[in-house]
Amino acid sequence: MTIPRGSTQSPKYQRLAADLRRRIAAGEWRGDSPLPVETELEQQYGVARNTVRLAVDVLVNEGRLVRLQGKGTYLKEHPVLDHRVYGPALLPGQLPGQRDCLAAPTEVYAREARAAGRRLTVDFEMLIVRARVDIAERLGLRPGEAVVVRRQLRLLDREPYSIEESHYRAGLAAGTPLMEPDPVPGGDEAVLAALGRTEIGAVDHLVSRMPGPEEAAWFQGGPGAPLLVQTRVGYDARGPVRVIETRYSADRCRLVYGLGELGARPVPEAPVAPPQEERSHGF
Repeated sequence: MTIPRGSTQSPKYQRLAADLRRRIAAGEWRGDSPLPVETELEQQYGVARNTVRLAVDVLVNEGRLVRLQGKGTYLKEHPVLDHRVYGPALLPGQLPGQRDCLAAPTEVYAREARAAGRRLTVDFEMLIVRARVDIAERLGLRPGEAVVVRRQLRLLDREPYSIEESHYRAGLAAGTPLMEPDPVPGGDEAVLAALGRTEIGAVDHLVSRMPGPEEAAWFQGGPGAPLLVQTRVGYDARGPVRVIETRYSADRCRLVYGLGELGARPVPEAPVAPPQEERSHGF
């Protein structure tokens, strides 16, 4: 084997790491079998041991591999859970007039965890903070105005899964159960419905970024594992109702969107493929 040079001359260990990613994505190794030892990778690629070690370090830092003392280097298998963040207008078993996961996102998480045979637990807290510039803009507030934040820290089988923060105007939340430091029976959606502010639509903004120090400490992921950040602005007929920002560790969650009238058809799972630049080189 040789390491492809590609269109730009990156360090050799980075190109070796890229090819190891490709082989991992292709399913060449299984989680219950160790990767080849360093001397074997040296021989396969014709590189120095330090190059192999640096390449493996990159994948360990990304959370793809884990070194087990005295046993070898293994795939770090985080079960990836599909989270249905938005679906078709009517799902099987729903009645006309019922809405999709806009209506009860908490139940969506619980149902997905049950289907995967995993245990979902949630830590909850309520905060009153100054609105960030982006949150204030989406809620039609001035930057720095007070907002009520209802935060949920979700864990699956005790592994950190997501941080969800729902932002409400202080004037909307005042005097309602949204100010309570505990989850509301029926979810926040029940409170909004009682206030006449039932959401009828939403706009999602999706970005990927690296976690900050506090996020990295909570998610306990490798320093190279990015976050998926979904920011949803929910609207009723009068305008924006709330902003929900949810952060997921990208190695543990895949966001699934269903569009149109799918009827009884489940949203198909998408195959996981390596990035384009890693697929373009053969060995």
